[in-house]
Parts: sequence; structure tokens; C-alpha cells
Amino acid sequence: MIRRVHALSLVAVLVSTAVVALGQNQAFHVLAFHSKHVEQDHMDFAMLAIPFFEAMADRDHFDFKATSNWDDMNPRVLKQYQVVLWLDDVPSNSAQRAAFQDYMEHGGGWLGFHIAGYMDSRETWPWFADFLGTVFNGNSWPPLPATLMIDEPAHPAMKGLPASFVSPSNEWYCWQPNPRHSSNIKVLMTLAPSNYPLGFKDTLVGGDIPVSWTNTKYRMIYTNMGHDNKSLTNPVQNLFFENALLWLGGRLR
Repeated sequence: MIRRVHALSLVAVLVSTAVVALGQNQAFHVLAFHSKHVEQDHMDFAMLAIPFFEAMADRDHFDFKATSNWDDMNPRVLKQYQVVLWLDDVPSNSAQRAAFQDYMEHGGGWLGFHIAGYMDSRETWPWFADFLGTVFNGNSWPPLPATLMIDEPAHPAMKGLPASFVSPSNEWYCWQPNPRHSSNIKVLMTLAPSNYPLGFKDTLVGGDIPVSWTNTKYRMIYTNMGHDNKSLTNPVQNLFFENALLWLGGRLR
């Protein structure tokens, strides 16, 4: 009888392990939004990001599709995808915004790059300001490399990253209020103090400036990187992009 109980317990453990493994390896579906008539640097990033994520999809066995039709930001299309990416633009009308809000509030995943965080007035989209935890409040110029510090090394998106690294040339944003002050925001990476002053024409002179974070009420990551064709030239940063998408897709725990 004891042997039978032990055998049943072993079977239960094996089944449980198999179910977890199946969930971690199950294919997920990603839809990347981009635009063809925006700032050239932002388009340059999108045109390199699309093949980058296509190669990642082949390697990690998930489905990836890119679209420049932002009207695909609607409930009928979004329900087919577990994660959406904003590569070089943002929703432009109330219908697209409402569809995205509903998608996120019902468990959707989002990875937003650089310009995805640009909104210089809370009144433009109050829900998104709360979702992001902040509003754009300035930037450095011209694009320059910067040292980034990891705030949350235990987060799955930080897996395999060093305590700090030099990010490729980028236009760095600052925020008001500091997203770190929101109870729902977990900052993942921050500009290191050693960078300051950062910029020549427009300069960030100091302070606590997060560059990547997640709102713990949602399945999302925003990252300030993604300005131009240099953003995918650093293998450490590329690993973060890969980790972030795999975490959003349920592959990393």
C-alpha cells in the first residue's frame, strides 16, 4: 500500500512537471505595430527590430507578425495575440486607444520601445499616463551611449545581465513624476549617475532617471531604448529585449 502511495505521488509530480514545462514551451503569438511615416531614426529601429524578433521567433518557437496598420489595434485582431509591441509609434485615435486599454485590462501583454513613452501631457490619454506611471518631461540630445544600472536583478527580464552595461547611442528621456514613485511601478534599469551631464544640445544634468520598468498591475514592460539603428548592436541589451518578450509570453518565470 505504501509503495502504491509513493508511486502515485511520483506520477503526480511528473505530471505536474510536464504541465509546467508544456506551459513554458507553448507557442505564443506576438503582433508588432510600426509606422512608415514617422521620424526616420524611429523607423530605422523598427526596420531592424522586425527581423531581430523574426529570428528570435524561429529560435524560440513562437509566432511573430508585424503590421503598419494601426487600425489592427481593435478587439477582433488583438484577441489573437498574447503580446503586442510598439516599435516606432503610438495609437492615434480614441478607438485604437480604447481597444488597447481593454486588451491590457483583460490580460494582454505589451512591450513598448522609446517613442511608446512619449506623451507630453497627461490630458492626451489619462489612462496611459497611469499605465506608464509618468509622462515625458524632456530628453537628451544628440543620441549618446550611456551606462545603465540594473535595479531588479531577480526579475526574469534581467536574467543573465551584468549589474551594469553601456547601452548603445540613444536619445534618453526624463519623466514627471518619477515613475519610481508610483506604488505599481517596479523599475528595472536606471541611468547611472556617472553619465551626467548627458547630452550637448539638450542635457540631462542629474537625478534618478529610470529607463525600463514594469507596471505590476499589468503584463507590460516599457524601455526607453529603441531610438535608431544602433539600438540592436549590443548583445547585453539584445538579451534584455529577448528576456522581456519571453517573460511577457510566459516563457520566463
